[in-house]
Amino acid sequence: MKLRLLALTLAITFFSATAWCDEHHEHFNPNEKLGTVSFPISCSPSVQKSFERGVALLHSFWYDEAQSQFKEVSEKDPHCAMAYWGEAMSLYHQLWSRPTDGDLAQGAGLMKKAKAAKPKTQRERDYVEAMAAFYRDPKLDYEKRADAYAAAMQKVYERNPGDHEAAAFYALSLLASEPDEDLTLANPKKAIAILNKLYAEEPDHPGVAHYLIHACDNPQLAEQGLVAARRYASIAPSSAHALHMPSHIFARLGLWQEDIQSNLASIAASQKSAGEAKMHAVHAMDFLEYAYLQVGENSKAKALVDEVAAMQKPSDDSSMGREMQRYYVYARAHFAALYFLETRQWTEAMALQPPADAPATVRAITYWTHAVAGGHLRDLAATKQAVEQYNAMLEETAKGDRPYAANGMKTGADEARAWLAFVQGKNEEAIALLRPVADRQDVVGKGEVDLPARELLADMLLEMNRPQEALMEYERSLKTDPNRFNGLYGAARAAELAHEPEKARTFYAQLIKNCGDSTERPELAKARTELAEK
Repeated sequence: MKLRLLALTLAITFFSATAWCDEHHEHFNPNEKLGTVSFPISCSPSVQKSFERGVALLHSFWYDEAQSQFKEVSEKDPHCAMAYWGEAMSLYHQLWSRPTDGDLAQGAGLMKKAKAAKPKTQRERDYVEAMAAFYRDPKLDYEKRADAYAAAMQKVYERNPGDHEAAAFYALSLLASEPDEDLTLANPKKAIAILNKLYAEEPDHPGVAHYLIHACDNPQLAEQGLVAARRYASIAPSSAHALHMPSHIFARLGLWQEDIQSNLASIAASQKSAGEAKMHAVHAMDFLEYAYLQVGENSKAKALVDEVAAMQKPSDDSSMGREMQRYYVYARAHFAALYFLETRQWTEAMALQPPADAPATVRAITYWTHAVAGGHLRDLAATKQAVEQYNAMLEETAKGDRPYAANGMKTGADEARAWLAFVQGKNEEAIALLRPVADRQDVVGKGEVDLPARELLADMLLEMNRPQEALMEYERSLKTDPNRFNGLYGAARAAELAHEPEKARTFYAQLIKNCGDSTERPELAKARTELAEK
């Protein structure tokens, strides 16, 4: 029986507009749908609905709005310890970004307020203590903070077996504290087991579907997330992030039309929102560009590149604003790089320049692009320079204020070095640099909108005139990253050169099926010709 301190289950949807406006002022939208959340607390009954709305917002990572909602609760009931817990939770953007020193100081202050308010129940004290574990030690690094919070949430979960919120937040903490080098996927698998049980009992809970998608966001587990992916948008359609998140699974599985529709809906919802929420559209546009490129819709993809280039930089006057600003700068580099690499316009890719005033992590995107393009052009000087520039960005990042970001750049360093070795004629060295990256991605996956390392390896083998080996790598790549345009076309070309015409026809046919009537890529004309002639 689910734990209840107040006999109240909240479906954050169909309340009386008048009643809600009396309590929530500008926050209320009478048609708002954020999912069903039940989180009974011992605070004033007048803030119960407000509090549960804040929790629902947390579950869909709508952090700025959640923070405002919990602040409103604390203003109405200053003795509500859980309101301060909610504000502190809004500063911990799990799976998204690390808190700044300012966020940590603010969170620690909020936890002092929560404890001073003297939570009235042991369950509430458990939640406060778990959140305090994250903010307690100012010298603790992020990984240890995440581990401490996950360990504390495990205790909350075990002490309150009927509390579905404890289970959902514990599952999320497992994902946020997953070790970078754990190829067993132990934490995601544990989270999936918890979440699947919850999903059977609460199919309209926003966090359950959301966290299932994140847990399954890798090649090994993606199929297990498809039901949740197709459900989440209908659970919380008022959240732009909820409308976008299914595309993480659709991208993993090569379901491009579902991917496209998911992100179009998210963009539309973002544009109806005010302030920082609009910047959520950029993330959806990132996925949308990638999906358009996989179905040969070059002009639509290029329109997104141009739209991002014309955007004004968002303000950085809040924690969320700073995150969106970083993402905006990333997008200016990534959108253009992705477009020219995916459409095989190597010369145009080489001509790209990093955005002005971009951090080293963003400038590295452009230099990595130069390395791949230079490799295909067999331009030794340009490729060597690109590798040197990339390595300089890695070193600058390691010495900067976010040194942990350098770990994520090491894959790019190996890929760039591989293309340099290829241009230098050191074929086996090039392969040896790419293969371990590809092997790791087979398990944990690449970034959803990145080029697969194994496809890069297959491209390189084809350039080496080793089509049989290339075909094997394309086929392996298409298992972890199915229905990619260049993966299918590359596999078809490799099969032709390896004298396997039936395989070539199969790959060409799948490419045409994905792209429909599109004629924007010359590769499609080649595919149709080959299919028509045999």
